[in-house]
Formats: sequence, structure tokens, C-alpha cells
Amino acid sequence: MRGLLATFSLMATAACSSSSPAAAVAHGDGGAPGDGSTPPGSFTVTFGPIQVDAGSENTQCIVVRVGNTTALHLGRIHDLLGNSSHHMIVYKVNDTTERPVPFDCHPFTDALDPAKGNPIMISQKKDDWLNLPPGVALTLDPHQMLRVEMHYINPTNSAVTLESTSTMIPIADGQFQEASFLFIGDPQIAIPAQSSFTLGPVFFQVPSTYASSNFFAITGHEQHWGTNVRVSTAASADDPGTAVYDVPGWSWSEPKTVTFDSPFHVPAGGGFKFQCDWFNGSMSPVNFGESANDEMCFFWAYYYPSQGAKVCFHIRGVDECCPGTSPICAALAAQGSDAGTQDASSD
Repeated sequence: MRGLLATFSLMATAACSSSSPAAAVAHGDGGAPGDGSTPPGSFTVTFGPIQVDAGSENTQCIVVRVGNTTALHLGRIHDLLGNSSHHMIVYKVNDTTERPVPFDCHPFTDALDPAKGNPIMISQKKDDWLNLPPGVALTLDPHQMLRVEMHYINPTNSAVTLESTSTMIPIADGQFQEASFLFIGDPQIAIPAQSSFTLGPVFFQVPSTYASSNFFAITGHEQHWGTNVRVSTAASADDPGTAVYDVPGWSWSEPKTVTFDSPFHVPAGGGFKFQCDWFNGSMSPVNFGESANDEMCFFWAYYYPSQGAKVCFHIRGVDECCPGTSPICAALAAQGSDAGTQDASSD
């Protein structure tokens, strides 16, 4: 168990400095997206600006209050990632105190505890849209607090200024289904120096409760040695499957989100088959880890109706989705709780 927990311990690797960091929530003023304003009813959460020192890497978070007095049902989200951004995750959380100044944090803190909140969008592309299908939404409760998690790295010899935003556009109240996503991957990565490496195809059996789920968007994720991510639905490990994510010229730094006008379903008793490819151009082996110098093999699949966001993995023949009731999920949740306590004490 200790080895498994160490494998899934996603820690930031270095600190940075910030100059007058700030965070804000700006509400829509009736303009059009892209002209510096936001549509009426929408709001924009801003991380930064902060200074990222040369050669530094870190993960930092902010926690801000949306300021909504009634529930908001989001139909579109638009993320813009600034210089040195590696990826950004936005969570709805149950915090009661704002923390607008960026603070060091651990990735996916609270993601494994639904009582504390759950992620609603992950972006690695510099300009990323999530458009939910008609009649589908992500709900923010009255007086909602949001946590923005920013992983950044500056490999250059000069400091850069980082500022990123997430603009959330509600739909009108009415009949709709709630959306969420599954974050699925395999951490069994060991890429020799100066070598190509393929993990998979890996078969992940989706829990039976998702047999009727409607999947409408998928994004693949690797770090900078990644060359491709492919995903299929399959009835079993022996089934070659049906491709649902196979992007020509796929790029790790601008991974395409493939959307479906008609949602697809996973075969009853089946799941997803996925494959990750890399070329390690360094002189050292590369393994799984959160740093941009490590590697990952994940994809996230948006679906409805929601059963909550889940972090799922296949490792040593075991398929697991957390949060859940298994000992593995309980141990990972406890580890995440410890990380959150450390984050709070770091201010």
C-alpha cells in the first residue's frame, strides 16, 4: 500500500516568487467573448498576475467567492492559460474563507472527498472551451466558492508574468441534467532514456453504474515527452473496441477535446481501452509523476447525468474509481486530507 500511495502522491516540485499576486471575480458586462468583456450573467475568475522565476516549477491555488445569491447552471466554460501555464483545474469547493493570494498546494486536494467539493474543468490548452450539450449543465450552488489550481513551469532563463482566467457562462433556468467527468489513467510508466515507449492498450472496466451514462467529450493528457493518446470503448479486454479519441497530429501541449453531438455509451459490462505513447529524448529514465519532467497517461471523459467526478486508475490488474468505499480510496482520501492541512498551514 505504501508503494501505491507513493505512486499517486502528486507533489509540486519547486517554489516560485510572486510580485503583488492578485485574484478577482469579474461579472459579465454584456460584451462579447474575446473583446475584453464577458456575456451578461457570466463571470471570470482570474489567477494572478504573478511572477514566475526562471527555471522554477510549482503548483499554486486560489480560493474565491463567486458572489452568486442563487444557483447558477453553467452551459459553457472558457479557459485562457497564460505564459508558463502547464495546466489549470477549477473546482467547486465548500470552503468558507477566501484565499485570493496564490498559495502552494497539492494537485487534486479534496478531489477524492465529495463532502469538500469536486473538479468541474481541467485545461491544458492555452485557449480551451467546454461546451455542454443542450439541456446539460454544471451547477454552482448559491454563494459558491471556487478553487483554481495552477501548475506552471518556466524553463527559460528569464522571469515571466503569469495570468490565467476561467470564464463561466450560465444557461437559463429550466429542465436540465447535471454533468461531471471521469479522470482515468494508468501510472505504470517507465520510459528508458533516449527511447520510445508505449503503455497499453490498457482495458479499464467502467463500474456498472455508468452503463447508461452519456459521454459527450474526451481529452487526452500526457507531459512533454508524450506523442499520442488514443481511447476506445470496448466490451472486454479482448475486444479491439471502437475509437472515440484518435486525433491526427495530437500534441501534448495543445491536446484537443473531442466532442460528440450525439453522446456515446460504454458497452454493458465493458469499459475503455486506452494507449499512451512517448519518446524520451532525455539521458535519464522517466517515470510517473506530477512534475512536467515526469510523465502521465490519463484522459478525462465528460458525461451526464452526473454521479460525481471520479479519479479512476488501472494498476497491477486492479480497476478503481475514487472517491469510493474501497481501502485504496480511503487511504488516498486520507492522504489528500493531510495535503490540504499542509496547504492551510503554509500561509
